[in-house]
Amino acid sequence: MTDFNLDDFLPYQLSELSRRVSAGFSRHYRDTYGISVAEWRVMAHLSQQEAVSVREIHRRVGMDKPKVSRAATRLEAAGYVTKVVNPQDRRLVELSLTRQGRDLIETLAPIASAYQARLMTALGDGAEEFVATIGALAGQLEADETGERDA
Repeated sequence: MTDFNLDDFLPYQLSELSRRVSAGFSRHYRDTYGISVAEWRVMAHLSQQEAVSVREIHRRVGMDKPKVSRAATRLEAAGYVTKVVNPQDRRLVELSLTRQGRDLIETLAPIASAYQARLMTALGDGAEEFVATIGALAGQLEADETGERDA
């Protein structure tokens, strides 16, 4: 046995917290609308821009390309997303929300906002600081990954 305690290990704590928070919200869209976490992430990202490549979604939401592609294929089959080959680079597939996809996002956005408010309330007075700390940690980890460490 070692002195290592998994329950005290920050990466494990963050992973479990993320899993629980995501699962809590996924009940709202999975049960009612039949979309997965990956599909929600793709749709939420697409709601921010007109057309986005699978490669960009992969970078932005942290899912591997095959998972993004599978989610996009399921969303296209359900009528929420269209796929178009980029005319400048035929290797890139651009995704866009359909009217049906935009309608679903418009339905889910207030639910997402209410869930966010519930989480912020649960965090109490330190909520804003907690969110800022998460952002700072994410920024530092991104800088570490790209080799742009602060001195």
